[in-house]
Order: sequence, then structure tokens, then C-alpha cells
Amino acid sequence: MRLVLASLLAFAAVPVLAQDMPTKAPGAPDPSRVVAGTYTVDSDHTQVLFTVTHLGFSTYTGMFVAPTGTLTIDPKNPSAAKIDITFPIAKVVTTAAGLDEHLQNADFFDAAKYPTGRFVSTKVTIANQTAQIDGNLTLKGVTKPVTLDAQFVGAGNGPMGPPKVNVGFAATTTIKRSDFGISYGIPLVSDEVLLTINAAFIQQ
Repeated sequence: MRLVLASLLAFAAVPVLAQDMPTKAPGAPDPSRVVAGTYTVDSDHTQVLFTVTHLGFSTYTGMFVAPTGTLTIDPKNPSAAKIDITFPIAKVVTTAAGLDEHLQNADFFDAAKYPTGRFVSTKVTIANQTAQIDGNLTLKGVTKPVTLDAQFVGAGNGPMGPPKVNVGFAATTTIKRSDFGISYGIPLVSDEVLLTINAAFIQQ
């Protein structure tokens, strides 16, 4: 009887939890929602993706998870924004566990010697809801200038905890991995790599 009662109480609680869920997404592509200040990366909702051509047959994407970093922005002077994102090489994830391990060794990223990758902006040029973000990308101890083409995704108060503004953007660039000393498998796996950063930030 106690088990039945407990089950009924748990079932009754479901509508209450559902009522607490927002009825619409709290973020929207409205730049006026962005407030000045420093934001930190929402590591659970930020991804650094890389896409290559595999054997000339298909495209293949991997991901670095749990990145960290900051965004400093002032809507009155958006071109002065600063972005700094670091991603752990040992957190690389693909659809093959064996490849995950191989990517961490010296043939590719050499996670033991170079445990992180990093992008640091040097200039931000904004046009409406898009931006060109110039900066320096560091992989395997090599730093090269790159330009990200970014799209503002949205901003608004996050639904969890005290109200804090969340901001997000998606950015892409194309690099040659050989420029960073990662030449293993070329040309079976393409030298050209599409790099995508899906970034979410939380106001501090």
C-alpha cells in the first residue's frame, strides 16, 4: 500500500513540475537584451566542433566538450568586445572511442604535451546581428591568426536560479590543420578543417 501511495504522489507531482517550465524560450535574437559586463562560458552548452572530409567519401565531425572562457561586451561599444575560449584536448569526442584516444596522441593533438586549445579575439567588427571576429587560435603549441564569421543567436534571462542574462552566438572558420603541425593522414583525411564554435555565456 505504501508503494502504491508513493507512486500516486510522484505521478501527481508531474503537472506541478511541468507548470514551472517556461512556456516559451527565454532567449531571443534581440541585441537590446544584452547588458554590459563580463560573461563566463556555459560549459554544458558550449561546443567546439571540427569537421573534415574522410577518405573522400563523407564529412566527419568531432567535438571538444567542457570549454571555459569569458566574453566581455558593452552594447554601446560592441566592437570593443573581447572573447577568450579554452577547450581541453583530452575532452575530444567522436563516434569512435579508438579515434578519441588516437586524436589525443602525438599523431594529432598530443594532449599530454599540449593539454588545451585556445581562441582569443583581437578585433570584433559587428554588422547588425553578425560579426567578424579576428583572433589567434592556438593548437598543439602553434598560434595562428584566424577570422570567425559569427551569428548572434540570442539573449535573455536564464530560466534557472537568480535572473542572469545569457548570451549566445555561433561562429565558423576554416583552417588547415597542417599549419598547426597536425598532418597525420593527409590527404586521406582532409587538411582543410571547418571549425565551429557554438558558444553560450552567462552574465557574472
